[in-house]
Amino acid sequence: MNRLPEMVQALLQPEIYPEPTKRVRLEQTQMSFVFLGDKYVYKIKKAVNLGYLDYTTLEKRKFFCEKEIELNQRLSTDVYIGVIPITKKDKKYAIGGTGEIVEYAVKMRKLPGERMLDVLLKENSVTDEMMPRLAARMADFHSKAATNSRINIFGSVDSIAHNNEENLSQMGKYIGRTLSRRQYQRIANFTRNFIKDNTPLFEKRIKENRIRDCHGDLHAAHICFENGLIIYDCIEFNDRFRYCDVASEVAFLAMDLDHNGRADLARSFVKSYIVSSGDADMIKLLHFYKCYRACIRGKVSCFKLDDPYITPEQRQEAEQAATSYFDLACSYVNSTPTLFITAGLTGSGKSALAEALAKRLGLVVLSSDITRKKLANIWVKEHCFEKYNTGIYSPEFSRKTYDTLFEEAKKVLSDGESVIIDAAFIKAAGRVTAKELAEEIKAKFFILECTLDEETAKGRLERRLKETSVSDGRWEVYQIQKSLFESVVEVPPRNRVIIDNNNPIEENVKKVLDVLDNISNDTGC
Repeated sequence: MNRLPEMVQALLQPEIYPEPTKRVRLEQTQMSFVFLGDKYVYKIKKAVNLGYLDYTTLEKRKFFCEKEIELNQRLSTDVYIGVIPITKKDKKYAIGGTGEIVEYAVKMRKLPGERMLDVLLKENSVTDEMMPRLAARMADFHSKAATNSRINIFGSVDSIAHNNEENLSQMGKYIGRTLSRRQYQRIANFTRNFIKDNTPLFEKRIKENRIRDCHGDLHAAHICFENGLIIYDCIEFNDRFRYCDVASEVAFLAMDLDHNGRADLARSFVKSYIVSSGDADMIKLLHFYKCYRACIRGKVSCFKLDDPYITPEQRQEAEQAATSYFDLACSYVNSTPTLFITAGLTGSGKSALAEALAKRLGLVVLSSDITRKKLANIWVKEHCFEKYNTGIYSPEFSRKTYDTLFEEAKKVLSDGESVIIDAAFIKAAGRVTAKELAEEIKAKFFILECTLDEETAKGRLERRLKETSVSDGRWEVYQIQKSLFESVVEVPPRNRVIIDNNNPIEENVKKVLDVLDNISNDTGC
């Protein structure tokens, strides 16, 4: 990593700040240095020209600092405080001092990190009412956001095609590093054909005033559930990235929720937004804009790879993020929904695989453990150690659980979305029912058979007893399931993926992705 600029090093010292702060932490994006104190945040724009933004002069950086505050007042009225000069006098830097002005910073109130949506997602703390509330807020914002003949230009087919080609051009540099040539070509073919085939729909969106001055960067890290709802850090550096179809903005957050493994929340957000806005046509555009937005996030992660100021660990993280976004973008290319089911004994890693795949493929995860306890009105993380075939694990209650899973899966598949049912499926009859459901909906179908050596499985189950977990699996249940497990023969070999969970999760995810990739290639999808 290159040595940080002199001014940046100075701003890492707590004593330089006008308000008391015990420590200062630095975060970076490709375009900004962000200094986080105890109560306030100072954001300085890097002197870079990235093509789509130009911060190369002090005058430009001041202008965009002021514009950032003006635009963000729309959705976060009490967060942005002002533009503060950074001065230098006698070789010493000061914030708001009397020396020569060498830089400008946007000063913000520090928001509680634990209330950020991306953090809440990781902690599984997003409540049922959050998505409808967020959707209503965004629908109201969009209804009041500016629209005019100049803004409408950015909803035209020519403008959308230009943005898409720019995306593809910038992604092309990273073929072979974060996405394959085949992935790139599939994304390019899908997006280009969609634009060409849907010209009347794009023109209708303009006539209906759906092209607005939006937020432009609506993802989970920019949403804070504090004092109601705060949405911040919109795009200020390039108007055309904010001027867009509201469907593109909605798709951005929906895609980000998919990427966090919560496609169920994405569905809730989209459906609630449509109810609040009355914008039913949006659904026709969702996969196109999700693909487009996933590619944007992928290429932005790639841009970090060229930043001389990030650490090797940050570079590796950026590369992994880019790869996962491009995988997700490819999942939106396939028009046919897919039903995955897991099969395997308790403790064999089914849930971990389901969660990892959900993030890469935008899958709705339906868990038998969670569904079972919700049906029984039991807190999902409360252990219920009943004897096998009794209580909530009786044949009758298990049938009710699986019937509910199939009902929910049918709803998702019927909407054209893909789903994974995370359950043991130790009996052939249940797997056949799942297969028949997929055939009824005309969805693709795969069985992911999870295996793990007994010693490792036993160790996992013993550790799980001491942890908070949705699973009630334990060693005696494992042994009973093993004696009852019926071999998986319901599908041809190409639709059955055997997963050895002794291997790293990323290796197993890649195995599933490779199977899907090969099948898509064989069928020309």
